[in-house]
Amino acid sequence: MKIAEYGEKIRSIIESAVEATGFEIIDVECVRGKARWLVRVYIDSDNGVTVDDCARVSHETGDILSVYDIPPGPYDLEVSSPGLDRPLTRDKDFLAYRGYTVKVRVAESIGGRKNFKGRLVDYVDENGGKTLIVNVDGKEYRIPRQMIDRANLQYEL
Repeated sequence: MKIAEYGEKIRSIIESAVEATGFEIIDVECVRGKARWLVRVYIDSDNGVTVDDCARVSHETGDILSVYDIPPGPYDLEVSSPGLDRPLTRDKDFLAYRGYTVKVRVAESIGGRKNFKGRLVDYVDENGGKTLIVNVDGKEYRIPRQMIDRANLQYEL
């Protein structure tokens, strides 16, 4: 199993338990260390996220994950809010943050680049799939959803 697939599998295992606590999963990341895995779960709600909320969700999800061997071997579990540079992983994220500055990394080069930092103009249905439209220094780039490796809000002072 690929590392990204572990995150997807963990999300599917814990999602209903996280939702039962009143939160939604924004993203799940798995990072393989030398001796241990690091599993990061980002949660959010309309009322925000406190440290106590993170502890409660960590306890709930830790109990569930202890039954499964995903990721295989020892791991550390971190539960936190998505923060200022929140990952954009769902269709509703891309729609909600139109007009904001985003940073997008793609798998294959588009217009000679793999990294884009600019205003999220829109998120549309196009050519049978979803397309992100990002304005970078006055030039609009159309980024097919399936090409996105990572997308985050970019905090501006």
